[in-house]
Amino acid sequence: MKKVTAPEIIEMKKRQDKITMLTAYDFVMASILDEAGTDLLLVGDTMGMVVHGHATTLKVTLEDSIRHTQAVARGVKRAMVIGDMPFGTFQISVEEAIRNAIRLVQEGNAEAIKLEGGSERVAAIHGILDAGIPVMGHLGLTPQSYYRFGGFKVQARTEETAQYLLKEAVELESAGIFSLVLEGIPWKVAKKITESIQIPTIGIGAGPYCDGQVLVTYDMLGYFDFKAKFVKRYLNLKEQILKAVQQYNSEVRDTTFPDLSYSYE
Repeated sequence: MKKVTAPEIIEMKKRQDKITMLTAYDFVMASILDEAGTDLLLVGDTMGMVVHGHATTLKVTLEDSIRHTQAVARGVKRAMVIGDMPFGTFQISVEEAIRNAIRLVQEGNAEAIKLEGGSERVAAIHGILDAGIPVMGHLGLTPQSYYRFGGFKVQARTEETAQYLLKEAVELESAGIFSLVLEGIPWKVAKKITESIQIPTIGIGAGPYCDGQVLVTYDMLGYFDFKAKFVKRYLNLKEQILKAVQQYNSEVRDTTFPDLSYSYE
């Protein structure tokens, strides 16, 4: 089984092979997503919301990311494991960004890192790349800028902001990133960016013309109540779990489980 790598992801765009990415936060789910043939597993800072119950991603710490990335990496054979750089781990200085990226790889066993932002991140990207770590970029609706945006709002709706986003994408490509997440932008803007750069774009709420797509796994499985417009639910896992647990509770209370067939002699 051939391991997915950063160069292979770039080659997939050249071959026009669509790239699949999903989020993972634990060993069991990572194992399932990997077995299903998912190309990229992002240990996203969305863990702050779907795992830890926060209202935003801003509470996630580097230690959180390291621990969850370790668990995901243990469950993966083929997919590339990407560690998300949490809020506050790369904004203070280039040196700290490099140090924290190294920790995600050295301690968390990540095979690449993702960080949010545009041209203001170029120096950090260069430093992390110099340390031998592949970098995935992230433009558009960047959740770590929640308060600056005033919430989770679609970006690049005007011609001016769309042109600015394209310029930023080109700068990130020039800095050496191997792929770029485009989140929460109009599909025409995402299409233009995708056609203008040589590295793959991974869309989330950015339409069908990106080189790949990513969703939060808990969203697409119906395991989490929040549902954005761009999320397709392939399963209503919450409903199935709820019914199973209610049946278990009922059977324990009326003593139909366990019967002797589930017992040792």
